[in-house]
Formats: sequence, structure tokens, C-alpha cells
Amino acid sequence: MAILSVEQAVSVKLPTALLEHAANQQAIFVPSGTIREVIDALEERFPGMRFHLCLEVGELRPFVNIFLNGVNIRYLQGLDTPAPAGASLLIVPSVAGG
Repeated sequence: MAILSVEQAVSVKLPTALLEHAANQQAIFVPSGTIREVIDALEERFPGMRFHLCLEVGELRPFVNIFLNGVNIRYLQGLDTPAPAGASLLIVPSVAGG
């Protein structure tokens, strides 16, 4: 994998529940692209990561929310949303309870 500068990359912040699957890295820099391509890059770097984010059919799991610069991608173009260089992604599991 080529070394990326911050200006060329997307910053991905992971929730605590996924840290053990990402060598305990809370923030990861991956090449810019669509959200789907960012997930592909995470999968390449940390095999098995896609399983925690996406269903077997490739769509985002219902309990996973991804925010691009503070906006939920479900309100944009979903996994096809462009994540330009310099963008910040925050992956957040849904919280439910009663």
C-alpha cells in the first residue's frame, strides 16, 4: 500500500467495538473514493472489516451509520457517496434500548 499524505486521504474514525479488528487504531487514513471504495480499502488493510459494516449482499448493515463530514450517508448517496480527499468519516453503531 502506498503511503498517503493527509491531503490525499480520507480519515476514518472507528467505534470502540471495531478497534480490535483494526489493530486498535481509532483513526485510519485510506485513499479517497466512494464510501464503498473506502470500505474496500479498510477490508484490504483489515480483513474481515467489511463483514462488520456490510451485509453479505453488499449493503450497509442497518445498525451501522457512517457520517461523512457530519452528514449520515443514508441521506446522501449511501455507499456510492463520494468521500473526497481531506474528508472525515465517522462510523457509529446504532444504539437502542429501553
